[in-house]
Order: sequence, then C-alpha cells, then structure tokens
Amino acid sequence: MRDASRKRVLVTGGAGFLGSHLCERLLAAGHDVLCVDNFYTGTKDNLAAVRGTHNFELLRHDVTFPLYVEVDEIYNLACPASPVHYQFDPVQTTKTSVHGAINMLGLAKRVKAKIFQASTSEVYGDPTVHPQKENYWGHVNPVGRRSCYDEGKRCAETLFFDYRRQHNLPVKVARIFNTYGPRMHPNDGRVVSNFIVQALKGEPITVYGKGRQTRSFCYVSDLIDGILRLMASDDDFTGPVNLGNPHECTVLELAELVVALVHSKSEIKFDPLPSDDPVRRCPDITLAKAMLGWRPRVPLREGLLRTVEFFDQALSRPARERLRLASTSAN
Repeated sequence: MRDASRKRVLVTGGAGFLGSHLCERLLAAGHDVLCVDNFYTGTKDNLAAVRGTHNFELLRHDVTFPLYVEVDEIYNLACPASPVHYQFDPVQTTKTSVHGAINMLGLAKRVKAKIFQASTSEVYGDPTVHPQKENYWGHVNPVGRRSCYDEGKRCAETLFFDYRRQHNLPVKVARIFNTYGPRMHPNDGRVVSNFIVQALKGEPITVYGKGRQTRSFCYVSDLIDGILRLMASDDDFTGPVNLGNPHECTVLELAELVVALVHSKSEIKFDPLPSDDPVRRCPDITLAKAMLGWRPRVPLREGLLRTVEFFDQALSRPARERLRLASTSAN
C-alpha cells in the first residue's frame, strides 16, 4: 500500500530556476516527483542534486501537448519568464501559457488533482496603483512586445478560475514578483543576474532610464516556502495571492549594492528604457500574511551574497574545466 502522506507530484518547468528549487523541497518532504521540462530555458545542471534520487523522475516534454500521467498534485511552472527568452518566440510563449494551462487543467480534472499556477506580477502591467493588491485589475498593453507573456498569464488565470467554477477543480494561483537566487540563467536579461554577471566580469553595469524605476526582490527560498504554504492551504482559498518581497528599492540602488558586494570596478552606464517597462513594482502581501502566515525572511544583502557566490562559481567553472583537461592531457 502507498503511504497516503507521500504524494505523486508533477512539476512542469521543473528544470528551471524556480522549478528545480521546488523539486528539491518536495523531494525533501518525502514525495515522489515527476519533473517535466522541454529544456528551452531549464537545464539538467539545475537538477544535479536530485538526479538519481529514487523518488525523482525527469521527462522531456512540452506542455503545449497533452500529458497522460497519474499524479496527486500539479505545479504548473512551465513558461519562459524573462523578457529575453519570452520575446524570442512570442507565439510559443503565449501557447505555453494558454495551451499549457488547458492541458494541465485537463489532466488535473481527469485525475482529480489539486493544481497550482505560477502566475506573475506582470498581470498588473505598468500599474497605476501602488503597491499592487490582488483586487487590482492591471494596466496592460495587449499589443506590445511584453504582451505574449503578460496576456498569456492573464488568460491562464482566467482558465484556472473557469475550471474552478465549472468543474469545482481545486486550484491555487500565485502572482510571483521578482525572485532571484542561485540557478538563475546568466543570460536571462533580468536585472539581478545582469548586474551580478556584469560586475563579476568587470563590465559596465547597464541601467535603463535613470534607474529610478523601483522593484522588490524576493529570495528564492522564501518564494518556494510561499508556494508550498499556498498549496497546503484549504481548498476554499484559491488566490490569486501575491508572493514577493514588499521591500522596495530603485534599480540604481540595486546596481550600486551589487558593485559594492562584488568589489567590482564596473562603472554604471545608462541606456534608454525599453517599451512598456513598469515604473514601479511592489507587492501588497497582506493577503499572504493573513491566509498563509507567510512573509519573506531573507534580507536583500544576504540573498545577493548567496547569488553572487553562485554566479562566481558558475562563471569560473569553464576555466577550471579547461585546467583539469589540460592537466589530464599533460599526464
């Protein structure tokens, strides 16, 4: 007989930045984890710590196609999340959000599984309300370069709540704000990874506009804790719920902090603002505090130091590998 407390959990996008951390936490809790990824942005390296674990399985699959498996819970994280990646093939990005949601919801309906949707703060667009609460409907450009992601995620939320209303499916929707930490892709174009990589290489730090636009940054372990708390909450609490760090700072302040932490000689250069770039972005997490007992714990400086350490090792790995191969050849 299978242990009732041991769940069979599907994580789509499980080889990505957030997905790989989520897989680790689920495995540590004793669950069986099926990780599904098409490796568009995710990598097997992100799963190095869990590959070979007896209760972990990895499947290459694109969620825009149906998947037939037997699971108890589904975490739908599959979608490129950085502008560089989601704008490379915008049609596929929309398909991943919309068709992926339809396929995963259909699976959840068939196997009667609880399902989580990784939505995003981008559903608020360039907000006219600050900080952003869940009852704010957003200010989104439906035809801009970012629309494939913004509107795709908004449509996915619609599908989740229609499946809830029409089929009484147990759903959970989290709107994830800027998250950072180890395993971020070095070329994902996000502000934290950009600044750290540029600082480590001694290159100019690229700040758009005058750097006065604000962001709030949540460390990955805090975010995963929020996701797990949401999934464990009563079925009547569906969300959407904001998960992010309400501590707000300007992009310029972040750049200066990264330069200081890396002890870099990089200078800061200013480029024009990209189109539809939000001026302010900060979550109101009152709902998450009240319903989940959740709040972020890791201070920005501490989280950045951990992330700098990861990138420092990742960027120097090829050099160490070349030295090892050269040493082997010499012997």
